[in-house]
Amino acid sequence: MLKELGAIPTRGRIVVDRNRITGGGVTAGIDFGLKLVALLKSRVYAEAVQLYLEYDPQLPFNAGSPEKAQPLARQFLKDMFAGMRANALATAKRAMQRLGA
Repeated sequence: MLKELGAIPTRGRIVVDRNRITGGGVTAGIDFGLKLVALLKSRVYAEAVQLYLEYDPQLPFNAGSPEKAQPLARQFLKDMFAGMRANALATAKRAMQRLGA
């Protein structure tokens, strides 16, 4: 839906764009926090926080992005969220029309 709202989508878990930082995905929240600590304090400080948290992800599967997930898993999600995606797309288009974009 980002394209419909005039944004440029990326595949980054954490994206720094001028004065904005965004994170995608549930577990990216921890990565986001560590990146923010590194930007505000230092990399070493962020690494110390990561060590304190004992944040050492060991993924059980390698399916965390469309490029890595098997086709059956991608199709499963596509089917599951088809109605929601169509609704979100229509909402985004209406929003942009109201903004005159």
